[in-house]
Amino acid sequence: MTPSMTRRAHLAALVAGAAFGAGPRSASAQTVPWSAGTERPTITVPPGATDCHHHIYDARFPASPGATLRPQDASVADYRLLMQRLGLTRHVVVQPSTYGVDNGLLVQSVTAFGPTARGIAMLDASVTPEELKRLDGAGIRGVRFGTRLPGGAPITDMVPVARKIADLGWHIQLVSDGDKIVELADTLKGMPVPVVFDHMGHLPEPAGPDHPGFRVIADLIETRGAWVKLTGAYLASRVGPPTYADRGRLARAYVALAPERLVWGTDWPHPTAPADAKPDDALLLDLLARWAPDEAVRNRILVANPAALYGF
Repeated sequence: MTPSMTRRAHLAALVAGAAFGAGPRSASAQTVPWSAGTERPTITVPPGATDCHHHIYDARFPASPGATLRPQDASVADYRLLMQRLGLTRHVVVQPSTYGVDNGLLVQSVTAFGPTARGIAMLDASVTPEELKRLDGAGIRGVRFGTRLPGGAPITDMVPVARKIADLGWHIQLVSDGDKIVELADTLKGMPVPVVFDHMGHLPEPAGPDHPGFRVIADLIETRGAWVKLTGAYLASRVGPPTYADRGRLARAYVALAPERLVWGTDWPHPTAPADAKPDDALLLDLLARWAPDEAVRNRILVANPAALYGF
């Protein structure tokens, strides 16, 4: 038995009894670019299950001059293979820092995917009402700002952009470390649109839910209708696969707090992970059975919540 099979068997044992709709695992194996493993998930997702965070990369589109994250190509066709492997129906393409505020590839990708896709753009304060109308028609539903990697609009543009998108019903998606979230707390409380926190707020380990950023996010959920993406378990985990137990503690804290404000995603093609050390997306999906063992809660996180947030 290979180490990969051992890890997958270990996780399957861990989620046994917690998986919903579980049946015999498909005997077919499927290789997906930029995703480790070939097996399908242990759990069976419901119709309408949504991946709320992935990216597309294409070297034919110029990178932002200041961008430092420049992964290899990850195409629409590649991602469709992942959808098949995981059993997903809908998904959200997120503009990476690589392309900054040039959303050409994003719009092309969402258009190619069709009505099962939505997009999250990067924009600066110069964006015009005409451009926002065009993007809205193309399926864009939010604007991403970040403080972790260069390439996007400055964080000082976040509030002006939020004011411009408020009438569209869009949201701001924030990718920022826990300490920076604490620093931005007053700004976030005054936002005219909801805030969606990438990757569980990037709260560091081993603090996890004990980090002061968790309280800031919790307050924003309770008072401002914020959302959290249960994504990127591999990014900050000190435990690692197959359990990512430390990130599981954080994920379960969010589930206990506000399951109605959570969505899930893969973060495929895992751009910050080395090309030879990508996580197994089937394993990442299986983790949701441990984080949210109640079937109704899982269904809400996978289907109803994304439908509400992205307008599916």
